[in-house]
Amino acid sequence: MSEERPYGRSAGDGPKRVRTRHFANAKRDGVKITGLTSYDTLTAGIFDRAGIDFLLVGDSAGNTVFGYDTTLPVTVDELIPLTRAVARSVRRAFVVADLPFGSYEAGAEEALHTAIRFMKETGAHAVKLEGGRRSSEQIARIVQAGVPVMGHIGFTPQSEHGLGGHLIQGRGDAVDELIADALAVQEAGAFAVVLEMVPADAAAQVTARLRIPTISVGAGPHCDGQLLVWTDWAGLTSGRIPKFVKQYADLAGTLDTAAKAWQADVASGAYPGPEHSY
Repeated sequence: MSEERPYGRSAGDGPKRVRTRHFANAKRDGVKITGLTSYDTLTAGIFDRAGIDFLLVGDSAGNTVFGYDTTLPVTVDELIPLTRAVARSVRRAFVVADLPFGSYEAGAEEALHTAIRFMKETGAHAVKLEGGRRSSEQIARIVQAGVPVMGHIGFTPQSEHGLGGHLIQGRGDAVDELIADALAVQEAGAFAVVLEMVPADAAAQVTARLRIPTISVGAGPHCDGQLLVWTDWAGLTSGRIPKFVKQYADLAGTLDTAAKAWQADVASGAYPGPEHSY
């Protein structure tokens, strides 16, 4: 039976939208889930047509879009237009909005208010927030209001100062704490949870314990899915990239070559040529 959409539009009108149930089905069936960050209409459309399952409008925009040193300065008002652009540009991919630092830590009601803003003002399909047990009340309150939540544990960038820097989480006996956080996120009602910078064996243990899918960001191959910041694997990020990133392109090199060629053509008068004039 085809899925019916509101106002007379059937699922046959376009690609079938990824929904939370598809995440659950993927875990059940052993199908790997794919996710990328996106912050604009052009990349969102490309990744959507490529078949990426979900797009995260991450607070990593602080580094990749706004030029901040960390994700901490990013605001709700900065992320909302980026999320709106991504949500408008996809037909299949599931769009997740990242709740930035300072928009949910004060408690469940603040978290709900922020989540509602994203859902109403952007067209996102879900929100993501960091923290395990410490954020379980916030997750539960948002879920109770009918908003899907993706959790995020392990290394949580918004807590990098409290964690002492970019350090791997869940090593040795700390795996028990990681599992406790994962179970808290699951019981609060999250439909999936990101594991960031966690040893592969620890991530495997968490994945085996959970009913909901685990999404790896540098947590090895045993999770139910993988998520990367797109500018990292596309070779657009300047400086050092994380060990867990495989580069699939060199966009920085391509753009550098193109910009220099254009500058040289303009300087020499080769551009614009007769074929470029009306």
